[in-house]
Order: sequence, then C-alpha cells, then structure tokens
Amino acid sequence: MAFVFAPQDSYRLLQISDCHLVAEADGWFCDVQPYRQLQLLLSPLQHNQPDAVILTGDLTQDHSLASYQLIAALFSQWSCPVFYLPGNHDDIGLMQQAFSAPPFCAETELSLGNWRLCLLNSKGPTPAGYFDTTRQQQLRRQLLSYPPDSAVWLFCHHHISPMGSFIDEHIQLDAAAVWQILASDPRIKGLAHGHCHYAYATMQQGIQLVGCPASSVQFLLTPDYQPVAGRPGYIEWNFKAAAHLDAAVRWQFLEG
Repeated sequence: MAFVFAPQDSYRLLQISDCHLVAEADGWFCDVQPYRQLQLLLSPLQHNQPDAVILTGDLTQDHSLASYQLIAALFSQWSCPVFYLPGNHDDIGLMQQAFSAPPFCAETELSLGNWRLCLLNSKGPTPAGYFDTTRQQQLRRQLLSYPPDSAVWLFCHHHISPMGSFIDEHIQLDAAAVWQILASDPRIKGLAHGHCHYAYATMQQGIQLVGCPASSVQFLLTPDYQPVAGRPGYIEWNFKAAAHLDAAVRWQFLEG
C-alpha cells in the first residue's frame, strides 16, 4: 500500500542520509560525533517541519539497536511522517524494531498529487548495491500500477553511475538492469541516493541523478578513502502536485 498525502499544491520533503550513528550518543565516527551532528541538523527543522522526511540508509555504523533508538528518540516529537530505507551498514530487522511507532512509516511508495515516489531496497550481502531480478520485477509491477499521467522519482541508497572515486568499489552491482528500467518508462524523472557522502546533481541518459550529502561526514572524490569532518548536510525537495512541473532540489548544510 502507498502512503497517500493530502491534496495540496506542493510538497516539501527532507532527505537525510548516511548518519552512521553508534550506540552511544557521544560516540565517534571519522572524527565526528554522528548523533550530535544529526541532533544539530534536526533541531532547527523541528520547528519548521516538512511534509515528510526520507532517510536513505546507513543510519547506523555499529549495527546496534541502540543507534537506531537514538534516531527514533530524535524524531519522537515530530508530527510529519518519517520514511526509511536500508543502506549497506543497516540491519533491517533492528531498523524496523526501532522504527515501529509514529512518526515512522514502513510504506515504500509515496503518492503526492501526480507524483509517485518509490523507496527501493538496494542492500545486498556485500557493501555494494544489490537489485536482483526479484526486486527489478517488483519495481516493474509498481510502475505498471501508476496512472499514465504520473511522474516517478526513485530513492535508494547506492549510486548507479560511477563517481570516479573509491566509493565506486561499492557501486550498485545491478546498475545496468536499473538503467534498463529507467530507460523503459519516460515517467521516471530521476533517482536520488546516499552512500557517496557527496552532494551533486547531473543529467544522464535523460534521468536526473542526485546525491545526498551525509549528516555525518562528507567524502572527497579521490581514489583513496578521505572523509571530511565538516558540516552535516541534507536535501530539501519540493515536489509540485502537478507532475509536469519538475521537482526542485536544494542542498542544505548546517552553518558554522
């Protein structure tokens, strides 16, 4: 079942990714305290809440229930729905356990006016992305169920086009199959992901690819692993209810 939003002219969504929390609120990851980073990011937004939040994976670093419970506590006073999908670091069972109560929502399809947003599971047995034939067929069935005049945006954790850096070692292994699906349906306008800890937007084969900055650390586009303990970031999306109007994307980084 899809989560259907009430009719309105436009919808403001936040995409937050790669939080990499550990079990302790004051724990460390790559020279930052990821819980404190996320806390600082969310604090001013709680009083200016969007229509929804989408968490695009790698929410934990140490695969602990406590790390997810810290995230759940941060959102406990929020009133907007919070959706989530897994990254390669995530434990799906623990994630579902910690996110079993509002404002968290388990739906992986969002209906916003004429827009349909699909939250895809790209987690596999290795850190690389995994989107096998079963998941491909499921997405194709979803697309067949959408009205002809709808527009579609996909969200997942892994990137499907090389970044030219070390992170390509863990790219979506089934990227060619994903691209075939994208090419087969002109209603699909774009794909947004996390994983790369890098903010960018580009057009490729008529599809807009958007990378979300991390709330923890950012990565340099270098052949070796170089995390940067800078400002936490996220994406603010604006989807117009009328599907013929493009979605707007704006990167936000905490000041200071």
